[in-house]
Amino acid sequence: MTDLWHQPLRHIRGADLTGDTNQTTGMTRLEAISGKTVGSSKVWMGETHVAPVTNSGDHHHGEAETAIYVKSGHPVFVFADGEEEIRIETGPGDYIFVPPYVPHREENPADEEAVVVIARSSQEGIVVNLPSLWSPVDVPGQ
Repeated sequence: MTDLWHQPLRHIRGADLTGDTNQTTGMTRLEAISGKTVGSSKVWMGETHVAPVTNSGDHHHGEAETAIYVKSGHPVFVFADGEEEIRIETGPGDYIFVPPYVPHREENPADEEAVVVIARSSQEGIVVNLPSLWSPVDVPGQ
């Protein structure tokens, strides 16, 4: 019998990440921790790889808060602040916080692949692909 004090830890090897998750054009999203992989009820975690000189499509993560850790490369995170486009240039060791429903994209202007580790406050990799950063975002309750 398993109780709250005696549940097993789950080990996901880096080589065992799966691409069987929601994808956005211009990047490859790999799932490690989720409801599907380990039975998580509150967290989704994985990696995103953006090829050299590539941009992802514009997207948001629904109601999930997202934390991003830059593992390698120099990705640029782009979002709209009113009519202004804001660009955050990053490097290895940097962190980014993406609030719920914020449309954004990842760009990789460099000649090397950019890899980031993503953690979300939902069990599944929610991704809502958009035609542009300025597309209206349907936010429940508003």
